[in-house]
Amino acid sequence: MIVMGIESSCDETGVGVVDWDGESATLLADGVASSVDEHARYGGVVPEVASRAHLQAMVPTMTRAREAAGIDRPDAIAVTIGPGLAGALLVGVAAAKAYALAWDVPLYAVNHLGGHVAVDTLEHGPMPPSVALLVSGGHTHLLGIEQLSQPIIEMGTTVDDAAGEAFDKVARLLDLGYPGGPALDAAARDGDPSAIAFPRGMTGPRDAPFDFSFSGVKTAVARFVEGEVRAGREVSVPDVAASFQEAVADVLTAKAIRACQAREVTTLVLGGGATANSRIRSLAQERTAREGIDLRIPRPRLCTDNGVMVATLGAHVIGGGAPASPLTVATDPGMSVQISKL
Repeated sequence: MIVMGIESSCDETGVGVVDWDGESATLLADGVASSVDEHARYGGVVPEVASRAHLQAMVPTMTRAREAAGIDRPDAIAVTIGPGLAGALLVGVAAAKAYALAWDVPLYAVNHLGGHVAVDTLEHGPMPPSVALLVSGGHTHLLGIEQLSQPIIEMGTTVDDAAGEAFDKVARLLDLGYPGGPALDAAARDGDPSAIAFPRGMTGPRDAPFDFSFSGVKTAVARFVEGEVRAGREVSVPDVAASFQEAVADVLTAKAIRACQAREVTTLVLGGGATANSRIRSLAQERTAREGIDLRIPRPRLCTDNGVMVATLGAHVIGGGAPASPLTVATDPGMSVQISKL
């Protein structure tokens, strides 16, 4: 079965195609058009700009994906209906409905977050019971997975800023540009991660064990920089970047290990664009190796938003026997964690 996935939850227009054999998916095409350069001058994603970019990119991206996969039409279409930006989601869902109707193929509405988990199977094969740590500009979640065709359990999430959002804001504070994650990671390579003791949010004995908070560390960075400037001292951008990055990676990976132990699983999956961060990856590798946990991280291209992850999740949903979604299915920008919405 050829399954096409359409993704438009933020600033990437993604159309992916996979071949589903009933047990696993094989990547056939991965078409992505990003509008990140259009948002750079604003220092963040502008919803209206993102929506217009999706409108312009959808048909060309669809054409490229179909040509790369060598197909005229798929056997089924999966589309992200949430969570995400309302206007951006509408473009992708409207396109998916139109193509499904024109080609007379079933439509499957799926959850963006589940896609970030499912895409890992393209590289590492079937997924055993596991915990997934999703880290991106809009999301920070710890998820419990039994099977990809079954509902995902949300173990924890951020109570304020997502980790990727905090990276962007700190990078802006340090004049490193947008998107902030790669720039901050690069600056941190020349810094000392122990130079500044930034706080680790929500790590006290009375805090929720699997929830996150990054607003405090972001504010601590701002206060530190302000203090250095007032004192007439030069701000060491590499040291600030490295120390901030260490604080975030420490909390993310420590709680991920704790979640694996709580669910008694031996597999941790990392997903989302911010997991491209070198310190998050290296610290996760150190801690999982020490605890005897298998770490699975897709290659960076598959960690960012793309249509392949939506197609792969759709394939697993179809394989689990879920019925197709009606063409009246609505977008859900604030969608909670679940595999699909029928």
